[in-house]
Amino acid sequence: MDNEYNIKDIISLFLSKIWLIIIVGVIGGAAAFLYTRYVMPLQYSSHISMYIQSYTTFSEDPDQQYNNISYSKQLINTYIEVLKDDAVIGAVGKQLEKNCDPDKLVKCFGAAEDISAGAIRNTLSITSVTDTSALKVVSTTLDPDIAAAVCNSLAKVSPGYLSDAVGVGQINTIDTAKVYSSPVGPNIKKNTLIGVAAGLMLIMLIILVIDFFDNTVKETEGLRKKYKKSIIGEIQDHSGKKRRSVTEDDHVKLTDDSVPFNVVESYKSIRTNVNFALATSERKIFAVSSANPGEGKSTVSANAAIAIAQSGSKVLLIDGDMRKSVQHRIFGLKNKKGLSTAISRMDDIGSCISRNVMEDLDVLTAGPIPPNPSELLGSESMVQLIEKLSQEYSYIVIDTPPVNVVTDAMELADKAAGIIMVLRYASTTTDDVDSAMKKIEQSNMNMLGFVLNDVKVKKNGKYYKYKGKYGYGYGYGYQPQIEETDEKPEEKPKDDPKDKSEEKPKEKSGKKGGK
Repeated sequence: MDNEYNIKDIISLFLSKIWLIIIVGVIGGAAAFLYTRYVMPLQYSSHISMYIQSYTTFSEDPDQQYNNISYSKQLINTYIEVLKDDAVIGAVGKQLEKNCDPDKLVKCFGAAEDISAGAIRNTLSITSVTDTSALKVVSTTLDPDIAAAVCNSLAKVSPGYLSDAVGVGQINTIDTAKVYSSPVGPNIKKNTLIGVAAGLMLIMLIILVIDFFDNTVKETEGLRKKYKKSIIGEIQDHSGKKRRSVTEDDHVKLTDDSVPFNVVESYKSIRTNVNFALATSERKIFAVSSANPGEGKSTVSANAAIAIAQSGSKVLLIDGDMRKSVQHRIFGLKNKKGLSTAISRMDDIGSCISRNVMEDLDVLTAGPIPPNPSELLGSESMVQLIEKLSQEYSYIVIDTPPVNVVTDAMELADKAAGIIMVLRYASTTTDDVDSAMKKIEQSNMNMLGFVLNDVKVKKNGKYYKYKGKYGYGYGYGYQPQIEETDEKPEEKPKDDPKDKSEEKPKEKSGKKGGK
């Protein structure tokens, strides 16, 4: 959530992408190797040494004599500049046109006549030999004969130009440049290493840029600092697989055998934090929502209710998302009647509640989709309903629609002690959270804190990004026909050994949730 980096952050970021970095580095090295080995032409080199000898006129005063070697060193830089001059290089070109095969000249310089001085100069390297008065001339071209010819031509034409330009000293050569048939380039090893380095630098730069501009929520400390709200809990991803479609979501109950121990403990921690958050509230009623669809608020609502019920408190889970209800699917219940029919007084509230779904847990499903969900949640009938239910239950958990999509959750501002926001790791953006927080503040609803859901953890403890999406389709039309949801529980009857408590009569211990 913040873009401040330290060395530890950068190292952790790169370690979380280590395999990607290695793969791109290998690809860069392989590409450089193949290009060097099969595309780049072979290069050949030849060289010649040129020696500078100065001559001076001695005065009658012997103290003014010059040391020839020392003076020759001073002339070297001047000689190098003269040798690179266009006039000298042009003379070399004339020599090459006269003495060399035209096809070879075309291969090396792109022309057999009027060879440009720049083309010849690019093949030359003229350097001084350390602590001597010698120059080393090296020519590297695509043909070994031309490389030697460039060196010899320069040695032939340079004395006259140096004498005219400098006027002192002379330059000599001992031997001629030889033709070497072994290629000196391209350097496969060097280019391969450069390719590896380029690949590593490129992918690390891309990773840094992407991470810098990534404004999705990936850690809780930034949430705590920015919004000054509590972190109710973090729930690690435990699906073990990628969703098959954008509309699929794995609504896993806390009591399922597939749920790992760390996730169970996370919900116990959420239970404890909820107790603290509601410690000063007369009524233990809270809503659970999210900024956007697909962030797991329904699953978190169900499992938070289960966790609280496991502590011995009498809990009612209300599916307040009447537009897209899922709690009846999570618990395998019918949905012909529920919250919508209870608020509109089409059915008695007692007949709408599914009793003893789990020990100490009852569920009030959403019921058929009404044409006015927001109005129903904000109605006086809803106030009376909550007032009545709060007499019977210690805790009431209300699953509500996403805050940034509809205003349903805001209608509960004066009916619930507060709201918990569920955010999905690496999916919910800070802009989404900002928008949701503004709506919550405008409605004067008490914000209890955040739950960061679907946190991805690797073996080294570093987070990685999850790209799964989950569609959320709201409908406003009244749809009393819910055949699909009614048939599913009948086709696949519930047989969970952990839920056997619902088959035997429950002892009435006199537990009741007081105000």
